[in-house]
Amino acid sequence: MGDLFGQDEYGIRLDWGLTGAQAICADLAVVVDVLSFSTTVTVAVERGMRVFPFRWNDSRAGEFATANDAVLAVGRLEATRGDRSQAPTLSPSGLLDGPVWPRLVLPSPNGSTIAAALQAAGATVAVGCLRNASAVASWLAAGVADGHRVAVVAAGERWSRDNSLRPSLEDHLGAGAILSALATLAGGDGFSPEASVAANLFEASRGRLVSHVQTCVGGRELAAKGFAADVALAVDLDASTVVPVLIQGAFEESVRRPGPALFQTS
Repeated sequence: MGDLFGQDEYGIRLDWGLTGAQAICADLAVVVDVLSFSTTVTVAVERGMRVFPFRWNDSRAGEFATANDAVLAVGRLEATRGDRSQAPTLSPSGLLDGPVWPRLVLPSPNGSTIAAALQAAGATVAVGCLRNASAVASWLAAGVADGHRVAVVAAGERWSRDNSLRPSLEDHLGAGAILSALATLAGGDGFSPEASVAANLFEASRGRLVSHVQTCVGGRELAAKGFAADVALAVDLDASTVVPVLIQGAFEESVRRPGPALFQTS
């Protein structure tokens, strides 16, 4: 028997959060953080930006941006202030409508940390969301055809009271959308039960996808803060054909067949 918690008996796997990412070894890994790391990265890369993920949202982020000749994205609420209104933002709708920044640092303690852990374990790392689900599935299908192991990691959220993982519906649906499309392209063989159930959840929810994401905890939280436009953009299923892949420290559009040869360290 392989590693039980790493789902080693299956070629296509699903797990949650940083601990799940550390347990689940794979050649190709996808980070799913629908609201909003994955959606924000996808929008930025769609528009031609290179996105440098960073694990800390403090003074170190600014220093990292300077060291990489990049612009630092600011938080949603911070971007609404008069003195920062022209700065790039962590809001995907803000990046979609705003200027193009060729090199952008995106502070994200959750999504960036998961991506870094997966890459450190040797995986080629992409980000996926509802917006690019079918494109990511096609990218993964090419890897599956070459015999590569696949892991989809739903980021989830964190409880403010103790920083523990809070599994989120939007990320379960985003992971399920990718896995459902992958099952169509590559067949359902090799899926772990966790991956199969995520795909089934998406299919069962497809007709109510928009309302589910808008009315789940994460969607209502963003809307209450005035960012309903970010939720609407995040549920725009298959609006993008871009697959952002982490190469030399930054996410950029994948133009090569996936596999270990794509993996590079910064």
